[in-house]
Amino acid sequence: MTLAVVHPWVLSALLLTLLPLFNNGVTIRRYANAALLPEDWPSTLYSLLLKALAMSVMAALILGIAGLYRGEHWIERVGHGANIVMLFDRSSSMDQTFAGRAPGGGEEAKASAAKRLLLDFIARRPHDRVGVASYSTSPLLVMPLTENKDAVAAAISATDKPGLAYTNIAKGLGMALSFYREQPETTGSKIILLVSDGAAAIDADNERKLRQWFAEQPLRLYWIFLRGKNSPGIFEQPEDPRDDNAQSRPERYLHLFFKSLGIPYQAYQAESPDAMRDAVAEIDRLENLPLHYREKIPREDLSGTCYGAAALLLALLLGLKLCEARA
Repeated sequence: MTLAVVHPWVLSALLLTLLPLFNNGVTIRRYANAALLPEDWPSTLYSLLLKALAMSVMAALILGIAGLYRGEHWIERVGHGANIVMLFDRSSSMDQTFAGRAPGGGEEAKASAAKRLLLDFIARRPHDRVGVASYSTSPLLVMPLTENKDAVAAAISATDKPGLAYTNIAKGLGMALSFYREQPETTGSKIILLVSDGAAAIDADNERKLRQWFAEQPLRLYWIFLRGKNSPGIFEQPEDPRDDNAQSRPERYLHLFFKSLGIPYQAYQAESPDAMRDAVAEIDRLENLPLHYREKIPREDLSGTCYGAAALLLALLLGLKLCEARA
């Protein structure tokens, strides 16, 4: 922990705290022969207490004026959870329901269902470090990996805004992988959680790059595929062999690409909000290992604390002063 001040020159006024050493404010009574008076240790201690309180009040006020603060620092955290990057598909089809139409009559868009269920997911997992990204035509970094659940909740809440028509899954995955580069080393699982209702064919160059990037990180990959009505699934092989290609069945071939990466991978095909809830619940159950990480604590202003301490000590000093016996 590092303490510092905004205005260092104000600290020169701390010399004024020595003034109570020369005058404690106690009324002086003169006697003809002070040697006849017995030693009064309570009064001596009382006098020292008044001086110490007066010096503390002055020091607290000066530190408050100087702008005392605790500098940014790191602390060690231990819990159960995972490092999770949530990658959201923000193509326009996510604004439709699972039935493939605009929401209406109490129906819920796929993006809204994903937001609701994942907000509940992070609320149950206080020790996770979560990052948020989205993609459509281009990727968008929404929130870097953080322990701040309020910030994560706000980032997830922003993912159901109207999206664009295109799906560039390669750039989205590249953005998600970048979250784990140059990060402080932590224990616990490193996860990419992809939530999408479709995919697009990945060209050979991007496929090669993604294979290399996945090989550099010990990652786990989960894909929650939000299957709409009449949409081809990711597990079924087409009946017509001519349709069995990346252009006709991009979702199926993305699933096969993920399986070929040689990393822990699990796909969930959700055809309703309830099915998505079950998928999220299973991920919650699987990813709850011991997690050791470092959390950055931002700079904290302590001037208010100094003023509060000064007010409290001043009230105590005033109370003791009023208790002074008067002859």
